[in-house]
Amino acid sequence: MSSLSVAVEDGLTITRRNLVKVKRVPELIVFATLSPIMFVLLFRYVFGSAIPIQGISYAEFLLPGIFAQTIVFGSTITGASLAEDLQKGLIDRFRSLPMAPSAVLVGRTVADLALNALSIVVMGVTGLIVGWRIRSSLGEALAGFALLLLFAYAMSWLMATVGLLVRAPEVVQQASFIVIFPLTFIANTFVPTNNFPTVLKWIADWNPVSAVVQAARELFGNTAPGLGASDTWSLQHPVLYTLIWSALLLAVFVPLSVRIYQRTASR
Repeated sequence: MSSLSVAVEDGLTITRRNLVKVKRVPELIVFATLSPIMFVLLFRYVFGSAIPIQGISYAEFLLPGIFAQTIVFGSTITGASLAEDLQKGLIDRFRSLPMAPSAVLVGRTVADLALNALSIVVMGVTGLIVGWRIRSSLGEALAGFALLLLFAYAMSWLMATVGLLVRAPEVVQQASFIVIFPLTFIANTFVPTNNFPTVLKWIADWNPVSAVVQAARELFGNTAPGLGASDTWSLQHPVLYTLIWSALLLAVFVPLSVRIYQRTASR
């Protein structure tokens, strides 16, 4: 059996372990489903009552942004979970087993990808109830969901690196919040960026989260003439820009996190 097939098999084994753990701790599933519902309802009826969007309902403008925000925040689970496993000595037990070095990280990120997919399904159903509609073809809609999950998976590898470096779940969550909170709000997530101050608008237009949101809006058909119009390349080609960022994050943080894992676990 080749080393690649062994690594895939070991990664799937750890994925099953992580999903079984979620099943045995129902609180994780409860919060993974309640939080998206809360975000959709709060932003839909709090922001929606105060922010008119010309040519489109706020529900349709909002949902792609909520999708992006949730998957970015969801990536912190990867870092916190790895830090917790390191803290409890579970990684040392894995090291005693004949498995590929990448298996623990692959299993963790794939399991969290499944949780992100569950969150998107819950948010989508909630969004349909409050007025969100997909106005594109089935293929375009599926491409939109796939793009969101690809970016979520790439972000999970970034947070895996953070979790291995910090090694304290509480610190991972606090440090991640400091970075992720402005990343998701200095963007076109909840409001158009047209009226942002010049510097903030430039940051928002090149923010990868803005590209993810804009790509999702276009693929779901949640756009209107002139809405979010920008001469910035990143928002004129949001799908390509998102793919570039996803590929870059994976190219950098997959090998980096595996290297840090091997060094950290061998201490």
